[in-house]
Formats: sequence, C-alpha cells, structure tokens
Amino acid sequence: MKTALVTGGGGFIGAHLVSRLKREGFWVRAVDLKYPDFSETDADDFVIGDLRDQAVCSRVIDRRFDEVYQLAADMGGAGYIFTGEHDADVMHNSATINLNMVDACLKRNIKHVFYSSSACMYPAYNQEDPNNPNCAEDSAYPAAPDSEYGWEKLFSERLYLAFNRNHNMECRVARYHNIFGPQGTWEGGKEKAPAAICRKVAEAQGGGDIEIWGDGNQTRSFLYIDECLEGTTRLLRSPYNGPFNVGSDEMVTINQLVDMVSHIAGKKLHKNHIPGPLGVRGRNSDNRLIAETLGWKPSSPLVKGLEKTYAWVEEQVRRKRGENQPSTK
Repeated sequence: MKTALVTGGGGFIGAHLVSRLKREGFWVRAVDLKYPDFSETDADDFVIGDLRDQAVCSRVIDRRFDEVYQLAADMGGAGYIFTGEHDADVMHNSATINLNMVDACLKRNIKHVFYSSSACMYPAYNQEDPNNPNCAEDSAYPAAPDSEYGWEKLFSERLYLAFNRNHNMECRVARYHNIFGPQGTWEGGKEKAPAAICRKVAEAQGGGDIEIWGDGNQTRSFLYIDECLEGTTRLLRSPYNGPFNVGSDEMVTINQLVDMVSHIAGKKLHKNHIPGPLGVRGRNSDNRLIAETLGWKPSSPLVKGLEKTYAWVEEQVRRKRGENQPSTK
C-alpha cells in the first residue's frame, strides 16, 4: 500500500486532500496543530504537533513516504495577511516549517514532495490594472510581492527547487489562487473572500446592506477545492518541477462575486463600500503553462462551487444562531 503524509492536515485544503488520498487507497498520516474544524479526519494516523520543532518533524517523518504534501503555513485571508500586524509571525513560522520539512524529507530520502506556494508571490507592479493582471509563471521576477506572506512563499519555492538541484529531490511547486469550498474557515478574520461574502450574505436580510472592503472593483479568480486537489496530485505525480499556477482563469470583480452569491441566496442587497485591506488591484490565474505541460487546467464554473459553498456556510450561520430549519428565501 502506498503511503502519504499531509502536513496542515487539519486545515481546509489538507483535510480535503487526506480524504481524496484515502479514496485512492493510500495509507495517510496527517499532522497539524489541530484536528479539522468541521469534520472527522479520514487520516489513518493524525499527529498533533508543531512543525516548527525539528523533533516533531523527525517524529512525523519516520519512514520513506511515497508522497509528501507540505501545506502547513501561517496564513489567512486579507484581514490577516495585508494588515501588517502579523508579518513577523507569518514569515518566521512558515519559513521555519519549510526548512524543517525539507531537511527531514532529505534525511529519509523522500523524493516526491509537493509544496503549496501562492499567487501572492507575484509582483505587485504587474497587478495594478484590475482588468489586465499579469500572473504568468515567468512574470515572477524582478520580485516584488505586495506582502511579507508573498515574500516567504517566494523564498520557500526557491528552497524546494534548490534541494531538487543540489540533492536530487523531486519537489513540485504550485502557486495556488484563492482556493475555496465547504468546510473552510468562514469567520474570525482568517477567512478568504468567498467564505466571507457567503457569510455576510447569509447573515443579511433581503434588502439590507453588505459591507465590502474598497470599491469592489478589484479582480480575482477563485478555484473550487476539488479542482485544486486534482491539479495538486497531477503535478506531484508528473515529471515537471513547476512552479505552476493552480487556479481558475475566470476573473471576476469582488462586486460581481457579491452579486453571484446574492443571486444564489435569492437576496437583493446594497453594497456598502468601506475602507479595509485590499491587496493588489487585479489577480487572475494564467493557465497556459499548466495546460501545455500537463494537458489539464481547471474548468469548473465559479458559480457551481459558490452554490455548494454558500449552502454550507448558510448552514453554519443558522447553527450559530440556533436555527434548525432552512431559511425561507
């Protein structure tokens, strides 16, 4: 039986990845600071541990796993990443995890290691025009990410690819673009835009207001979790190092995203634009390279993923309110 290790296995993407690998017949070990928030883990072995500690990494990586997925990081949505209040923690914590992980994998002669980078590493100067962002993989340099989170991601990309060159490893790197879906963080400050908007719409009364940071004309693309996992496993099992974009190329404004969720909910809402952390003005996944190289790219429409995500978030909102029955539209 093949074996896999998923770090960050208590997080949104990690928990879904564990379930997928189990369906594929893997024996799976997961590790995180916590168990998944919204479901029981499907992992055969779940280790509660801090990967900033070298001893924990050595204990977790006690064998030669067939596949290692390094998803563990200190991260969150715009309200966590772009305020500047968490920069030191984000850089120190994530860099320490990656340094420990690649060293522990090397010692066990593990070849196939996947590292989840982020579109936040792309230069801010290429993302000033919301209608024409440049996020092709070869646009990464000269480097100028708009956040310390992005700088750490860029450093760690280079770390894993350097271990490929110097130690004959076969690490693979993907740049994720705004992954979303059910069972993700939906409140508390670390949630990303789709979950945050689904929550705000679910909480709002028809005809009421919904608060949006900025003018709402900033653009993004959002990738549903199932397609993220497909791209992730395809890349790790391919002969290509990357980095590759793993994201949707269906670009929308935040205002359009609000309209889509409002339509799904059957509510008419007024957008109240307020100051808040925004990130770059425009970002969209450029999928030409992954399509040409792997013969695959995400294709599911955004609205399909939003329908599933809104239904799940609405259920969480009702549970928090103590409501047991579906809301009437």
